Amino acid sequence: MNRTLVALVLSALALGAHAQTSPVGVWHTIDDKTKEVKSEIVIEEKDGVLTGRISKLLRKEAKQDAVCDECTDDRKGKPMLGLEIIRGARKADGRDVWEGGKILDPENGKNYTLRMTPADGGRKLDVRGSIGPFGRTQTWVRVQ
Repeated sequence: MNRTLVALVLSALALGAHAQTSPVGVWHTIDDKTKEVKSEIVIEEKDGVLTGRISKLLRKEAKQDAVCDECTDDRKGKPMLGLEIIRGARKADGRDVWEGGKILDPENGKNYTLRMTPADGGRKLDVRGSIGPFGRTQTWVRVQ
């Protein structure tokens, strides 16, 4: 193999590894209490801003036609499937952290300040929602 080809292959592998340290992709949320997969979230990036939507409700008892009754903003009464729960997150300067946006908990209708940090080589995503000094972190698992 010549050096140019080796360099191209290594560059492609490095780009693939770098892409996996981004929150962009498909994620399973895990229920804090039961540890069961709850939903599937698709996170997308446009012009450096991340958004995330519920693409699947995966709990056995989930009503696929459920709407966000608890929401108090423009999402009130909107179907859970396709509901935008992440808005406005941007990559922090010089760090693999996305913040500055909001995350909605559709079960209580509250919006929280958002921070997302890829973990375990991009296979997991630590998602922290907070109001002031109070908050909690969930770990989401990337769908392969």
